Amino acid sequence: MPAHPRAAAAGTRERAAEILRRLPPTFTYSQGRSAGLDNRALYGLRDAGLIDPIGRGLYRRADAELVDPTLAEVAARAPAATLCLTSALAEHGLSDAIPPAPHLALPRGQRFPATDGPVSWHAFAPATFGLGRESFAVDSELRLGIYNEERTLVDAFRMRHVVGSDEAYEALRRWVRRRGSQPARLLDLAGHFPRTVTPIRRSLEVLL
Repeated sequence: MPAHPRAAAAGTRERAAEILRRLPPTFTYSQGRSAGLDNRALYGLRDAGLIDPIGRGLYRRADAELVDPTLAEVAARAPAATLCLTSALAEHGLSDAIPPAPHLALPRGQRFPATDGPVSWHAFAPATFGLGRESFAVDSELRLGIYNEERTLVDAFRMRHVVGSDEAYEALRRWVRRRGSQPARLLDLAGHFPRTVTPIRRSLEVLL
């Protein structure tokens, strides 16, 4: 005897929910299909509030920890992306500014991915892209790059047309007051970007 339609539908939802529990917090359409979720199952999970679309072909489980959806989307689409400039300054406590869109860098030549959330993209030279690059956890499985304090300060001075001279100077002022800050290390890093050495050195002479 065939199953009652409601019972069959409930069974389908339960199977979809079981598959969902085996997927990472953020997963792509292709990952969902490979795990056994067809279009109908994905739409059903979405309509039931069990997953949230955070980008084209990208979903996040509703039971996952709360994260910035834009950063999660970027981390899933472009693992090399690195938080920089004002966004990195704010993360390091060197600025109180909150940019309307996160500043993220990729090596020059790499395509900037299309994202649902707003992003201020920057292309950095591949030869120096990795200098001062670290990473942080977006969630239990996704990581995103971030430049350390010294590299972020150097970038703020070499791209004063983006962040503003006042913000770059204020960030440096906060940094030099921190215990453990090493101006010599900062200048050594600035040496990889020759045009930044003089303005940083002059600012340090005023502040120290």
